[in-house]
Amino acid sequence: MKKIGFLSFGHWTPSPHSQTRSAADSLLQAIDLAVAAEELGADGAYFRVHHFARQHASPFPLLAAVGARTSRIEIGTGVIDMRYENPLYMAEDAGAADLISGGRLQLGLSRGSPEQVIDGWRHFGHTPPQGGTDADMAREHTERLLDVLTGEGFAQPDPRPMFANPPGLLRVEPHSEGLRERIWWGSGSNATAVWAAGLGMNLQSSTLKDDESGEPLHVQQRKQIEAYREAWQAEGHTREPRVSVSRSIFALTDDRDRAYFGREGNSKDQIGYIDAHTRSIFGRSYAAEPDVLIKQLAEDEAIAAADTLLLTVPNQLGVEYNSHVIESILTHVAPELGWR
Repeated sequence: MKKIGFLSFGHWTPSPHSQTRSAADSLLQAIDLAVAAEELGADGAYFRVHHFARQHASPFPLLAAVGARTSRIEIGTGVIDMRYENPLYMAEDAGAADLISGGRLQLGLSRGSPEQVIDGWRHFGHTPPQGGTDADMAREHTERLLDVLTGEGFAQPDPRPMFANPPGLLRVEPHSEGLRERIWWGSGSNATAVWAAGLGMNLQSSTLKDDESGEPLHVQQRKQIEAYREAWQAEGHTREPRVSVSRSIFALTDDRDRAYFGREGNSKDQIGYIDAHTRSIFGRSYAAEPDVLIKQLAEDEAIAAADTLLLTVPNQLGVEYNSHVIESILTHVAPELGWR
């Protein structure tokens, strides 16, 4: 059994070929797709966050809206770039969204990836620590957020407050009990997966990863997941961690599918550089008739190792078509693989 959700980047463009021609289209359709996915029996609605781009950028209003319109489906991110975040403000927003949804928030974080502008986090008022990097800053913000989400008081109350305070040091409000255990780290390397395990975060293994062995992505991800779980056990955490992988998967069941994705059948992993020094591997897409797709996915070692699969959806094709994409996997593929 696996949890199966969708992951949307929320692309929008004024192009006449796009069904999301504005930011409003992208946001409102994201809510509608989450509602439809819940009705289809999917387990999660996740959203990517990119700044200075025509994509989803401010996750918490969207997550709160999805939480208010649904009742069962997990709502989450995959991922929020922590270089841009104020940890205390983020804790307030996350607590509110989690309470609105009834405790369904699954918050994916990361150190971030190359963005649309140079050092965009500086425009948000953030600067790396002296002698540190932007990656160090992202991890520092993350650790601060994790501390705040425990709900322990840390702020000295004013002796003459405007409103009466509870006794002791004050915490950020609203606090949502249990959210600390539903934080995920989007890891692009084995080392950061081990770091995430040490801090008790769940693991999101992306389709973009440092190429650390030259092996296919799914093999490298499987080894990353194994290293993460070994580190988790070594830390002595008492709960079972969760692990997700994301994939572009399309079951070709009608003429629309074949027109849009029929050429993806020969897709392979791609190699590139996300910066001057980091060789990365980017995962292939899967697109085939259901019987062929089932055989291909059965050989993906990372999907087998994970408990959660996020289907990256082409959101610009609209809610109706993306609902069809999700339903095709849930109906024609997942049962044959034992995921349902």
